[in-house]
Amino acid sequence: MSTWRNWSGTESATGIETLRPGSTDELAATVKAAAEQGKKLKAVGSGHSFTGCSVPQQVMVQLDGLSSILHADQASGRVTVGAGTDLRKLTAGLAAFDLAMANLGDIDKQTISGAISTGTHGTGAQLGGLATQVVALDLVTADGSVLHCSAEEHPEVFGAARISVGALGVISALTLQCVPAFLLRAQEMPLPLADVLDGFDEFADGNDHFEFYWFPHTEIALTKRNNRVGADVAAAPVGRVRGWVDDELLSNKVFELTNRLAVRRPGMVPRINQLASRALSAREYVDASYKVFCSERSVVFRESEYAVPRESVVEVLHRLRDWIDASGERIPFPIEVRVAAPDDIWLSTASGRATAYIAIHQYHRLPHDPYFRAFENIVADYGGRPHWGKLHTLTATDLRARYPRFDDFLAVRDRLDPHRTFENAYTRQVFGD
Repeated sequence: MSTWRNWSGTESATGIETLRPGSTDELAATVKAAAEQGKKLKAVGSGHSFTGCSVPQQVMVQLDGLSSILHADQASGRVTVGAGTDLRKLTAGLAAFDLAMANLGDIDKQTISGAISTGTHGTGAQLGGLATQVVALDLVTADGSVLHCSAEEHPEVFGAARISVGALGVISALTLQCVPAFLLRAQEMPLPLADVLDGFDEFADGNDHFEFYWFPHTEIALTKRNNRVGADVAAAPVGRVRGWVDDELLSNKVFELTNRLAVRRPGMVPRINQLASRALSAREYVDASYKVFCSERSVVFRESEYAVPRESVVEVLHRLRDWIDASGERIPFPIEVRVAAPDDIWLSTASGRATAYIAIHQYHRLPHDPYFRAFENIVADYGGRPHWGKLHTLTATDLRARYPRFDDFLAVRDRLDPHRTFENAYTRQVFGD
């Protein structure tokens, strides 16, 4: 028996039976045995979700034994990968085949199956989240069957399983539609927040990948514009010293110290944020896409993220800023804003609409409930959809109103897992009993 906890320390479980199957057949036998014994089973990836989506109740399946690239076709860009492969290993492996994922989030610690199952995404007005890059997957269901799902084979399961919060079964392998490896020109620049909000659509539509970070209590936003370069442009990475200063010293070590100071002296947070925003300096570099997309993050925090219709994002941010100013709350962590194209995945936060994401954070030693509740109340007026792996309080009743295919998803779940082998407290919250 073992103990499990997630990365942020928001969830844990003790007295858990841990199993590590080394093949799809072993995984299928493991799942079938647990179901026949009436045990609750959860596949656990890196534990990077803040919610209880992967908390095991009785049996924890770790997919370390299914963590490699199984097949890669450079001509078509189709790559099949074991579900337990983490994104860092995957992206480096793809580069060896001169391939890449078209879009990524900013953290690469998650397993590929965990990332797609919770709706992990990057940014790009013409691009979807990671799950939109999945063209097929193998799903082990409660009876030990292995369903190969795609748009042509078991299409209704495919529509539900790409983002399923682990409620349908255990993914054993996925086939990704990759693209030829590419370089990105990264342009990072602090700008007045008012200019960023006024020009938000131009920034979002005028760049392949656009996002910005705003430190509350300041008037400055850090903008990030990543764009593909021509074949005649060579890589020009950030220098080793500059990279260490910006990405390790300032973004992690100094940031940890300033957050600890904020715990002891919350009244200093506005001044700390002013200094942090002024310390941000412009930089430009060209590097492999996956190196530009992903950053190292070691400061522990709590996070809530909601997807809102893109046309509403500036209004939501103004309302959130007004609440922060009026509340007296002190927020040392930045607010992050990204965009995504609409997609057709049933439980995707971008399903059926052009989307903007607003992610709010709080240092793990500071209270976050009042801030997160206020944010949740604001985005409710815009049909906000919470990231499945980030903190929220919505229930099945709330979510049904925000997802047109919600009941279709539940029907697939009833068929594949009638006895709820894969349920836990979180799935009962978001999908009902």
